[in-house]
Amino acid sequence: MGPERESTRERTPSGATAAGRSRGHRLDQPRPPRRRLLPEWDPEAFGRLSERIARFLGTGRFIVWMTFVIILWVLWNIAAPGRLRFDEYPFIFLTLALSLQASYAAPLILLAQNRQDDRDRVNLEQDRKQNERSIADTEYLTREIAALRMGLGEVATRDWIRSELQDLLKEMDERRDGHHEPAVFPAERSAGRDVGDR
Repeated sequence: MGPERESTRERTPSGATAAGRSRGHRLDQPRPPRRRLLPEWDPEAFGRLSERIARFLGTGRFIVWMTFVIILWVLWNIAAPGRLRFDEYPFIFLTLALSLQASYAAPLILLAQNRQDDRDRVNLEQDRKQNERSIADTEYLTREIAALRMGLGEVATRDWIRSELQDLLKEMDERRDGHHEPAVFPAERSAGRDVGDR
């Protein structure tokens, strides 16, 4: 009996939840951050820096400073004593520096242009939605104005009421002349008077 009891104690828990669970990972806790070989950076901060650099590269100040540095470089390497010169006549080091500057400037300018394109796309989308709302509002107001015009066409104006009253008076006069009955207005009938009593 002794060995049977030990075997029951050493058994692992069975079931769907116990089999798939590992001791180190829990679903109710966040995973620890993984180590990365490459450094991490904020893309927004890098994008803003590239825009600043691209904006500076597109100014006249940068061209003036670059021209000044190149002229100073060339004059120094031509007129300075031999042991103080660091880049002799073909100016290979200057060419290397300028090509390195150009190779970094081109991607930075492209990155800044891409960010500007993204901003322009968002602005165009917002403008399109605003235009759609304005068109919908204009169409609604146009329909309302048309409904008001149609409604005003059915409203009794002062001239229409006068013409109707004149037609009614003419009709009443024709009846009175044709049948020799005195015309009686409803208000005078309720007061017990006829028009002929006057």
